[in-house]
Amino acid sequence: MKMYSPSSIKISCMFVVTALSACGGGGSSGYTAPPVPTAPAATATFAQPASATTINLGQSVTLQWSSADSTSCTATASSASGGSFTGSQSMAGTATVVPTAPGTYTYTLSCTGMGGNASVATPAVTVSPSILTTLSTAGTITTIGSTVDPMNGDQNPYGLTIAPATVGLITKGDLIVCNFNDASTPAAQGGVQGTGTTIIGLHTAAGSKPYRIAQSANLDGCDALTMLPDDSISAAAWSATGNPLVSAAGVVAMPFSDTFAYPWGEAYVAATGTQPAAIYVSNAPGGNIAAGGTIDRISLDGDAQTTFTEIASGFCTSGSPGMIYGPAGLTYDSSNDTLYVVDTSSASVIAIVGISNVSKDGLVVNGQCAGATTPTPTPTFSGPSMTSARVIAHGAPFNTPLSAALLRNGDLVVANADIGIQAPSATTNLLIEVSPVVPGGFVGKPLQLDTGTPGALFGLATAVDTDGNQIIYFNDDNAPAVLQLTATAANTSPPTPYSKPRIR
Repeated sequence: MKMYSPSSIKISCMFVVTALSACGGGGSSGYTAPPVPTAPAATATFAQPASATTINLGQSVTLQWSSADSTSCTATASSASGGSFTGSQSMAGTATVVPTAPGTYTYTLSCTGMGGNASVATPAVTVSPSILTTLSTAGTITTIGSTVDPMNGDQNPYGLTIAPATVGLITKGDLIVCNFNDASTPAAQGGVQGTGTTIIGLHTAAGSKPYRIAQSANLDGCDALTMLPDDSISAAAWSATGNPLVSAAGVVAMPFSDTFAYPWGEAYVAATGTQPAAIYVSNAPGGNIAAGGTIDRISLDGDAQTTFTEIASGFCTSGSPGMIYGPAGLTYDSSNDTLYVVDTSSASVIAIVGISNVSKDGLVVNGQCAGATTPTPTPTFSGPSMTSARVIAHGAPFNTPLSAALLRNGDLVVANADIGIQAPSATTNLLIEVSPVVPGGFVGKPLQLDTGTPGALFGLATAVDTDGNQIIYFNDDNAPAVLQLTATAANTSPPTPYSKPRIR
């Protein structure tokens, strides 16, 4: 057996230690383990509103947001008056909020994630007072001109619309009016209700004189107007139970072939996409309270009728000229294809969304008319298109509402008729703003336009001036004339209502 000396063993051990050290062995070489990956922090953004914005009370705010690397999100509003935006929300989504008071509001989305949290707020949303409230404190009422027919003295202005073009006798922007009464003896009593047969025009400058457009027995009891793009006038003639079409040259024709039942409201809808242009006509047979009120659609090719369809029925109707209750004040909003109907009998405004898609007999109004005392109950709806209809405003401060028009922000202005079906109101001749999105519908305070005899307000029409200010035109039978309500920045006192009494 071979023997090794202690010295040789020591040398071998030193070599082994040195070799290990050279290869990275040993505990003090400076080695660092790779970092453990961490989750990214959550992010959140608002796409709408993208910048500071101002709306009127009565409008809604659309919020649109998205987030990344988040596990949950929670919403808050800077004030409860800013509308409901609270609680858990999806990682991305859209919400519509409805402020309930003027003010400035922001909306915040707070999201959590594995790597950290994020919070983002919208730009400021300023909610100004409602349009009618603004007009009541900084507005002016101006008389445009008399509506008495210059040739036969017809009076009591009902229908009112604005000319879309300059054609024939009519200038673009003119106010077109039809008279419900004649001028029979004694003239001091305002003529006989429902026997007017004329349509007149007025330029919009203060002090304008009326010019006659048309006169015909087919216009007997003319109560509502709408105009086609070529300035043809579709007229609801209650006493004649017809719906004539009057050219801009004043020629009265009867091109619509189906039967009407005492026409009482008119609205024109322009063609869009696959939908043809159309005229909507409401009917209000008189007599005792009955479910006789309907809405017809006249589809058009130019000025020619292509189809005639009754799309809604069951409105409560009653009364006689001077005190007629039924579906009135037809007003169309092209932004959402909605037809608004003033249901005088129940003191309500009804919105029918997607009106162009309501088919024959698609909507039945359950007005509970038979044997009911007046005013009738709030209507409900049935039929294939029942979900398209809803009541957006009902009851006080309405008092037998009659006419309506669309404001620039999508709200409606509605005028009371103050005619017998409800208890007399302490304040008459009111203009009322209604929002289709605010719960209950009513926005701001009503504005009294006339302090004279009740029942003075009939047709309404709206426009916007070159500075973006709202203009409201209204027929006032106490004059009788068309008056204008418009904003005046320098005016800080309420507009003075018209006060000349009407002799009936």
